[in-house]
Amino acid sequence: MVKNALQAQLLKAGLVDNKKAKKLSKQAVHEQRTGQSNEAELKAKIAQDKEQKLAKDQALDLEKKRLLQGKELKAAIVQMISQHKIHQLDGDVAYQFIDESKVKKIYLNQQIYNALVSGSLVIAKEDDSYAVLPKILADRINAKMTGFIIVNNSQKNEQITDEEDPYAAYVIPDDLMW
Repeated sequence: MVKNALQAQLLKAGLVDNKKAKKLSKQAVHEQRTGQSNEAELKAKIAQDKEQKLAKDQALDLEKKRLLQGKELKAAIVQMISQHKIHQLDGDVAYQFIDESKVKKIYLNQQIYNALVSGSLVIAKEDDSYAVLPKILADRINAKMTGFIIVNNSQKNEQITDEEDPYAAYVIPDDLMW
């Protein structure tokens, strides 16, 4: 009647009677039987956990790929800027512009200054310095990623003035020298 040694020892010691031993053995059999059904639940839970982990891993991989593509695009834009920048900038004319809420100044020759004011050239950020680029290249860069072009005067030239503005006839030029 007693199925294991522990139950036999408990009976001999008088800690458990026959009814209690039978009840314990029935509970053990019941737990074993329900444990098999719990096993199916465990397998389903394990499968669900695997699916969740796989979905999470795929999301992380997608995020890593997106970050890598962003870095590659940024490197390609930096390379485009360094290859196509205008090198003969040295001059006496100072051009002031705003970068990250700070006023910056670069010195240019008069021809480049005039082209920059008219909007055919733009200023782009190149690492810790600035580069002067043609507007066509700046449009391509802005189409790929924003944040590199700092000064683009062609956008200001294309703005339409309000017809009801009483000061519309008094346009303040950007190239005033003080």
